[in-house]
Amino acid sequence: MPTLTLSTDQRRGLRARAHALKPVVSISQNGLSEAVLKEIGVALHSHQLIKIRVYNDDREKRERFLAAICEEHSAAPVQHIGKLLVVWRPGADEDDAAAKRVRPGRRAPRRPKRSFQNEG
Repeated sequence: MPTLTLSTDQRRGLRARAHALKPVVSISQNGLSEAVLKEIGVALHSHQLIKIRVYNDDREKRERFLAAICEEHSAAPVQHIGKLLVVWRPGADEDDAAAKRVRPGRRAPRRPKRSFQNEG
């Protein structure tokens, strides 16, 4: 299965969405086992965008894990920062427009605070 490729803007939007996420899968000393790959598949199916924590100090090994995960699940690598991997795969009814949903630097307008001091 081929890995997905993302544009710079898509990757930026997905990184912004992933910032608040907690890791949903961990890869420990046993490495990238079949059970871990299956759990990653379940998480991608449910959430489309996930964080994975890798308990390994070897950066090259983490890079290989990221490549293997993306290859196995037809997903796109979004970010590898420290021991965290961020992976995205569109859902069955989504297309790549979902990656553009959140633009970095744009937030919903705030509602004005309500003052209760001079109400009659």
